Amino acid sequence: MANRVQPGGIVSIAVLACSSVSYADDAGWVHPAARDEQGFLIHEVESPFQAGKTQIRVLVPNELAPARSYPTIYVLPVEAAGENRYGDGLLEIKKHDLHNRHAAIFVAPTFSHLPWYADHPSEPTIRQESYFLTVVVPAVDKTYPVLAEPSGRLLLGFSKSGWGAWSLLVRHPDVFGRAAAWDAPLMMERAGAFGSGEIFATQENFKQYQLSSALGEKAAVLGDRKRLILMGHGGFQQDHRRMHALLDELKIPHEYRDGPLRKHDWHSGWVSEAVELLLR
Repeated sequence: MANRVQPGGIVSIAVLACSSVSYADDAGWVHPAARDEQGFLIHEVESPFQAGKTQIRVLVPNELAPARSYPTIYVLPVEAAGENRYGDGLLEIKKHDLHNRHAAIFVAPTFSHLPWYADHPSEPTIRQESYFLTVVVPAVDKTYPVLAEPSGRLLLGFSKSGWGAWSLLVRHPDVFGRAAAWDAPLMMERAGAFGSGEIFATQENFKQYQLSSALGEKAAVLGDRKRLILMGHGGFQQDHRRMHALLDELKIPHEYRDGPLRKHDWHSGWVSEAVELLLR
């Protein structure tokens, strides 16, 4: 993007908000951002991979230095559209001033259906993995001063989105650098639980995403450094312990925290440590 720096050396957030990204490959259209009441930059998105309009919500540091590329942490939602029964991850980031403390850009996309970060085998408007990879990430790379390489693209989630964070990294280790999951059903073996049936549709499709299998296939690729972060729990302690044992068996380096027990929510106190581990 051209002309992002104003005289004085600080990137203008107003200029960033006026940017727009179009796609000629029919992946979607990302509209210019508008600032909401929380101070987030909100891009409306139209894509054939989603049913109706979605959003890309962005939180940037208060000051952006010229000629600097910032890491991006994707704060992955656990609910469809703008629902927030389990809190709002981007609000938690802002509450603790993590965007300024760590000099990082945080991005929270929305999805039209319950997000499991997978492509439905036959329904074109439930292609969540394709939407994230071909619309959300390219839009952020083109619009904001981010480090557009795996080391600069980090994934954060819990529950369904913890599964999604790990799934995206394991399936696309050439796109993403690290992924942190907190209290997630990482050892799930069949489609259907926790609303996943509508997204995976078939057991055959689910098996393409099953983490316990995919990790075995990617063990060599993931064996060079700690790219997976496995944190505390609210209700999925046994999943985490079993996953930790599997990773040890596969000799995949990872960060592991067995606890503490917290409420299954964005705001229960685990996010700050997760961000620190991602950026370590």
